[in-house]
Order: sequence, then C-alpha cells, then structure tokens
Amino acid sequence: MRRVTVVFGTRPEAIKMCPLVNELKKREGIDVNVVVTGQHRQMLDQILNTFGVVPDYDLDIMKDEQTLFDITASVLEKMKDLLKDLAPDIVLVHGDTTTAFATALSCYYLQIPVGHVEAGLRTHDIYAPYPEEFNRQVLGIISKYHFAPTEAAKTNLISEGKSPDNIWVTGNTIVDAMRYTVKDEYSHPDLEWASDSKMILITAHRRENLGSPMHSMFRAIRRVLDEHKDVKAIYPVHMNPEVRKAAFEEFEGCENIRLIEPLNVVDFNNFESRCYLCITDSGGVQEECVSLGKPVLVMRSVTERGEGISAGTMKLVGSDEEKIYESLTELLDDASKYSKMLNVSDCYGDGHASERIADILTQG
Repeated sequence: MRRVTVVFGTRPEAIKMCPLVNELKKREGIDVNVVVTGQHRQMLDQILNTFGVVPDYDLDIMKDEQTLFDITASVLEKMKDLLKDLAPDIVLVHGDTTTAFATALSCYYLQIPVGHVEAGLRTHDIYAPYPEEFNRQVLGIISKYHFAPTEAAKTNLISEGKSPDNIWVTGNTIVDAMRYTVKDEYSHPDLEWASDSKMILITAHRRENLGSPMHSMFRAIRRVLDEHKDVKAIYPVHMNPEVRKAAFEEFEGCENIRLIEPLNVVDFNNFESRCYLCITDSGGVQEECVSLGKPVLVMRSVTERGEGISAGTMKLVGSDEEKIYESLTELLDDASKYSKMLNVSDCYGDGHASERIADILTQG
C-alpha cells in the first residue's frame, strides 16, 4: 500500500487538487490522506464542499491580516509533527502557493519525496508574480516528481537540469474540474441582470498589483463602463481588505457593474462560460477561460501561461491605465479583433490530468 499525502490550503489549489484527490481514492493500492492548511478559510471550504472532499487533517492556520511570514512559519511548525506521524511515501503539493512552498520545505527537512502538480511554469522573475514565481522555482528544486501541465513547462524543467525521467506531461487538473462544474442548464440572478449586455467578468487580487497599480486597473475599467452602456461587468471581489477597499472606492456609483462576494467554483466557472470576455490578473482564470474559448485580457506584465497567448485567446495588458483602457475598448468596439480571440483551445489539457497522475503513482 502506497501512502500518499495531499496538501493544499487555498481556493485555487483546492479547485485543482480535489479532482485528483477523488481520482486517487478510486485506486487500489493507494492510501490517501488529505491535509488542508486553511491558508484561505471560507473560500477553501466552499471548494471542499463542492467536490465532496473531507480533509483528514486541518491545520487551520488562517488569521486576520496574516503575512507571508505568518503562513510560512505556521505551516512549517504544524507540518513537522504531522508528517512524522503520517510517514507518507510521497507528499503531493500544487502550484505556487506559500502552503506548497512551506510544505515542500518541511518534506525536504524530513527527506520525504515531493510530487509537484502543475510543475514547470515560469516567468523567470521571482518578483512577478510575487511570491509565486519564487515558490515555483524552489518547488522545482525540492520535488522528485514533476507533473507538468504542458510541453512548455517540461521544457522549462529540463532547461533547469531536471531529469526527463522525473517529468510527466499530464495536462492541467483545472480542466478536469471544469468537466464537472460547467453546465448547459444554469442560471443566476447576476447573470440575468447582465443578460441584455456584453458581460465582462473581472478578477483581481495579485500582491504585486496592490496599491496604485490596482487603482489604475479599476479606473481603466470604470472609464470603459462609463462609455459603453451596452456593457455590464461582474466582479466577485477577493476577500483581501486592500482589494476590497480599492474596488469599492473606484467603482462607487457605477450602475453597470456588480461587486459581489466570491463565488463557489460551480458558479464562477459558469459565469466564465457565459461572459463576453474576461479581464483578470489571476493564473487559473487564464487557463479556464482559454479552455472555454473566451478572450482574456491579463492585467500583468508577464505570464507563466504563455500557451494561451500562442493560441490567440489571451493578451497581456499590464496594469497601466491607458493600456488597459485601450485594449478593452478595442475588443468591445472592433468585432473582427474580438472574433480573432474567440478560440477554444486544449493547450492546457484535455480533462484527464488526474487520471494520468493517479496512473503514475499507482505504477510506483
């Protein structure tokens, strides 16, 4: 019996790891323990409930105004004794979060093999995105098993000296999740409100965009909304107090935007599938919208998910107010340019990544 411990703590991690957890639990010869850190509390619990995943252990580390220092120290301290007790053969972590980084570091100290799901994404700038790019690169050093979502990710790992024998291209588990969340029959009051318009879906939360960049981003969107009465926007506002303060300040009095609470994954994926376009600084949203064929404007200067740009469905617009305003206006006003970005792509996977990873772990 192979003992596999799966660790995650944020909403994005949960979306991408819950399909894998459920697949692993189907397999004979694998004993699965699920550990959540609670780095995101309320948003994490929504996803667990959606996929029917019940954690075996909950470190419950979240506290008000937590910092990267708090998260890292809490995970390291609480993970030490738990991993000693569980004695797993392999620990699976995901992506680029502080939970993943601190868990992998704990495993390194205890000499426990790490499997990195969504391995090999790179911008090669450890401050963009911050701290995610640093976390990813460190995970690449520590991990024994690299589950790369794309060939480009595999190439990144090989260029860093990782053995091809320890790298598997599996696709991204986020596409697996959408096989179960996106529905033909779906309705929501906010979608009904926007049904007579071109609906823009907004997400924004990156640490490097906090402060003046985020205000610039929101001002650009506000200008576009004020000038286009046939456009409505829906923004599920992140729980970060700085994000919420900026959003409510910049969009105050704007009649054609709704600032709503964060959505569960079923609602959010169905909003994505019904939007006219998406403007975001998120990572997972890039993958989801490209897989759904929705044009994506990425409010970042670099992306580790360049496959969407190559597919023609995604465009980097940074955080500059004028660049965002011009790019968004162009897509809304120029039907031919909009049509060129309507392109369903499987560049991030075919919906069977969890099965491939489970096969690899089952085979030893």
